[in-house]
Parts: sequence; structure tokens; C-alpha cells
Amino acid sequence: MKKDIHPNYYRAKVTCMTCGNTFETGSTEKELRVDTCSKCHSFYTGKINITADTGRVAKFRKKLEKSGN
Repeated sequence: MKKDIHPNYYRAKVTCMTCGNTFETGSTEKELRVDTCSKCHSFYTGKINITADTGRVAKFRKKLEKSGN
């Protein structure tokens, strides 16, 4: 293998911007910020996050009204 072509691998601190949860993982970045994590994502919690979904529902209804159905 060639020397000095691989990025440095760090123990990265991950911070969730939604709930504030922090944990560590391996990455080429020292610090990561994510929108959702496993503590607050609806797929893992089983709860629907209405605030994140409201825009999509309104957009769908607007499209539906335009189509005449």
C-alpha cells in the first residue's frame, strides 16, 4: 500500500441537533453534527414526529387540490 494517502481516523464525537444526544464513533472527521439520531428518529422510536412531517402533508394536500381530486 502507498504511504501517506489514507486520511486520519479519529474517535469522533457525534451531536444530534434535534435532541442533543451525544455519542462517539469512528470517522475521518473529529466532530459530527447530525439532524436526527437513533434516540429521536421516528423509525427507531416508533413515534411519528408531527413537526417534521407537517410540511410534507401540507405540500401533498396542495398538490391534490391543484389536480382537482
